[in-house]
Amino acid sequence: MRLISLFGLPFVAALASAAVPFKDCQHKVKESIHGPPRGWSRHTPAPKHHMLELKIALPQPKFPELEQHLWEVSDPSHPRYGAHLSKEETDALTAPHSETLDIVNEWLASYGLAEESLIRSSANDWVTIRVPVGLAEEMLDTTYHVYKHSKTGESIVRTTSYSLPEILHDHIDLIQPTTMFARFKAFRSTLLWGNQVQPSVLSESGRTITGPAGNQVDASCNSTITVSCLKQLYNAVAYNTSATNGNELGLTGYLGQYANNMDLQQFFQLENPSAYGSNYTFVSVNGGLNNQTYAAAGVEANLDTQFGFGLTWPTPRTFYSTAGEPPFDPDMFSPTDTNEPYSYWLDYVLSQPMLPQTISTSYGDDEQTVPFTYASRVCAGMAVLGARGVSVLFSSGDYGVGDGDPDPATQECYSNDGLNVTKFLPTFPAACPYVTAVGATVNIPETAIYFSGGGFSDYFVRPAYQEVAVSEYLAKLAPGTYEGLYTSYGRGFPDVSAQGMNFSIVYQGETALVGGTSCSSPTFASFVSMLNDARINVGKTPLGFLNPFLYSTGYAGLNDITVGNNPGCGTQASTYATTGWDPISGLGTPNFEKLEALVLSMD
Repeated sequence: MRLISLFGLPFVAALASAAVPFKDCQHKVKESIHGPPRGWSRHTPAPKHHMLELKIALPQPKFPELEQHLWEVSDPSHPRYGAHLSKEETDALTAPHSETLDIVNEWLASYGLAEESLIRSSANDWVTIRVPVGLAEEMLDTTYHVYKHSKTGESIVRTTSYSLPEILHDHIDLIQPTTMFARFKAFRSTLLWGNQVQPSVLSESGRTITGPAGNQVDASCNSTITVSCLKQLYNAVAYNTSATNGNELGLTGYLGQYANNMDLQQFFQLENPSAYGSNYTFVSVNGGLNNQTYAAAGVEANLDTQFGFGLTWPTPRTFYSTAGEPPFDPDMFSPTDTNEPYSYWLDYVLSQPMLPQTISTSYGDDEQTVPFTYASRVCAGMAVLGARGVSVLFSSGDYGVGDGDPDPATQECYSNDGLNVTKFLPTFPAACPYVTAVGATVNIPETAIYFSGGGFSDYFVRPAYQEVAVSEYLAKLAPGTYEGLYTSYGRGFPDVSAQGMNFSIVYQGETALVGGTSCSSPTFASFVSMLNDARINVGKTPLGFLNPFLYSTGYAGLNDITVGNNPGCGTQASTYATTGWDPISGLGTPNFEKLEALVLSMD
């Protein structure tokens, strides 16, 4: 895929040496949306003094070259497989043209924003400024309003259109927060307390059942998932990772999700006693906190760290806490209003010379709530991570093909283009072609679970690596099936899957069960981390971007899921599991021994 429309823009003629009188230049609409997504309504004009932290994305003219590197170093059949790029190399390939820097600097200076007030990304492709709403409205020829969400009651400051002097249009890709209403919520389903299922667990004590690898698995794993269950199910009981070979696992937390260390140690005592007393590296991004009070413990953060770190111990591990949108009270003087967590996290990690080889994230939102320009730019950042040798995994979402309503019967699946047509709603960032999206399964034998997010992107065309697999799935559909509800040539997701229900965690000192694709992503990522460990132990490079491997040969190391469907948007079975790839379970769940043999056979 080539995102030429965003990353191959032509540049205007060389600038005249005289300063451009920007305030006298005619503005032209840079970006607009028909209206706020469903659930959001305009409330009041935004207070002029309210501070906005605006992130300005500058074009990356060499991105097609970086993308070509990504395909080559990620393709096991290519001579350059595994020859990942350095930070310095990717910075050079994502840097804006010098003319762009000059003219944007001049524009900012014309509003009194000198160099010392600007924050620049490592590659200089993002510029961040802090300005009051009143100044932002003048710069962008727009009007900001406070918008409220009908279901959550939360408020944000946004606009539905902004403009720039025409001379800047080829030098600025996007500015946010403006038209972006995405909430980037954590993916998880209902929290259940462990004592509600304890009797069934006890009744299965000592019995075994046959797992997907043909081995015997504790029968209790059919009702409660533990670290031991996952290692049994996915055939990795005998594998032990190293603490000293340089391999590392990274997990991300956003929007006030804090991993509680006391809960983590209690979890280790219960499920991996060898890890008890071990710790992880905490990294604050954009002011992300590390609140260790029990009341602040996050279900999502606890789930990710307990299973991710429990499965991979003693592999070194990192938890990134990224601040997101603070609560905004339109009746009070409030802090800076931001809700662009992925760009802040990407800014940080791409500025680091060394990164974890595997990173999992369990957050996202409906793709259509994310402006195409922002989605494309964040997706490009994921491509940079892949080119640097990082395997990036995302949960595929918890609402099947529908919106954020967990009940398929009441889901509202409408386009946000003013036409309000019924359609399936893909998830972002899971639908980005440069990440590995993970769906969810349940039970033994495994079936795809009804809430597993999946479908086809409306923004990103189907990449070459999955053309054969996805085309084979589409050929199985009866002519006209769900016609008009999805983009048949879009990037299909998820790519893979893993168990996603009844995970036993420790939350605020008590055992609880959770479910969702938020369970699946850190689980699959943990087995990828083990595969990286195995490769590094024999002097090979980490796997990096996984999808070209998974779709070419890696599928042979996966358990194909052929049963299950995810109803929604008024349909009884919007997508269904079948032989081969499908948009609910992807290519299947991991068989570690088979995958290990495959990855060790590659250069």
